[in-house]
Amino acid sequence: MTTLTPPTPWIDACLDHHLETEIGLAVLLPDHHQIALFRTHQGHLYSVDNIDPHTGAAVICRGIVGDRSGEPTITSPMLKHVFSLRSGHSLDHEHTHLTTWPVRQHHGMLQIGTTPQGTP
Repeated sequence: MTTLTPPTPWIDACLDHHLETEIGLAVLLPDHHQIALFRTHQGHLYSVDNIDPHTGAAVICRGIVGDRSGEPTITSPMLKHVFSLRSGHSLDHEHTHLTTWPVRQHHGMLQIGTTPQGTP
């Protein structure tokens, strides 16, 4: 028996040209979950939880976008913990992570999927 997965519902986050390179943008999903949206210098789009798991503060969107050995990263502005933008895994603490969310460009809009990607 084949189980069909329902398609991911998408919400508009912002116009594509409103997201600046390496400047995060906070997005509130319909269920009130806070997401941080980023574009790297290479033009890749990423979306992760906006809540810092160490402090509970909604600050990840204000973090520093970077790179660690080829892995795109976001560094929390609070305690400087580094997370992978691809997987959400902490690069400093093995058991800490951010949830990642699908993001796409669609007809000039950046959209975030309301179903999180796999658990990191």
